[in-house]
Amino acid sequence: MLELKNVSFEVSDEADEKEILKDINLVIEDNQFVVITGPNGGGKSTLARVIAGIEKPTCGQILLDGEDITKLDVTGRAKKGISYAFQQPVRFKGVTVLDLIRLAVGEKISVAGACEYLSEVGLCAKDYINREVNASLSGGELKRIEIATVLARGTKMSVFDEPEAGIDLWSFGNLIKVFEKMHDSIHGSIMIISHQERILNIADKIVVIAKGQVTAQGKKDEILPELLGNTGGAASCKLYQNS
Repeated sequence: MLELKNVSFEVSDEADEKEILKDINLVIEDNQFVVITGPNGGGKSTLARVIAGIEKPTCGQILLDGEDITKLDVTGRAKKGISYAFQQPVRFKGVTVLDLIRLAVGEKISVAGACEYLSEVGLCAKDYINREVNASLSGGELKRIEIATVLARGTKMSVFDEPEAGIDLWSFGNLIKVFEKMHDSIHGSIMIISHQERILNIADKIVVIAKGQVTAQGKKDEILPELLGNTGGAASCKLYQNS
């Protein structure tokens, strides 16, 4: 279980300090599929980076299975079982797709074993397994390779920042299936930052963040009808602006 207690995050510039996250309290249960949504600039991606350890909260606590991991960096949290998939995947010159998947697994698995993870995300393994993770790959290809590495790790907590970015329509349909299968098979919690209705629709829990605060959270059946504006859009605006 991941728990955030009164987590805030501020950034400073020459003029003043800006609070990006304000007193966030959130619990993600074991094996739960959570989608974080809300308006652009509301703090969703910052929250994902804070959970992953890329950013350190200004105040508050982050607990994983009751252990305080607030002071751990991204490497320390990865060792504790938190995976993070960037909105814009990182390129690694000189590193092959096979190298990357073996690093994710933590052992020298066979080529056939590595290829299975690529097949899971809709890539023809023989065309990619020995390619470098560099500029020769498109953004959509990199995104799917990154998701394959998260699948390979099979961690307690997998965080995805807008995984649909750069993915074509056909691949997006397969992406939904990947997340559904991942939820069923790895027995770990999944947190996705997304606006996409099809991703929201497979969530166990939806959390709405606006202006750096949690403005609504609950089961999909409770939150989704209002979020989609089934009352002419007014309800959706209320969820986004209830801070």
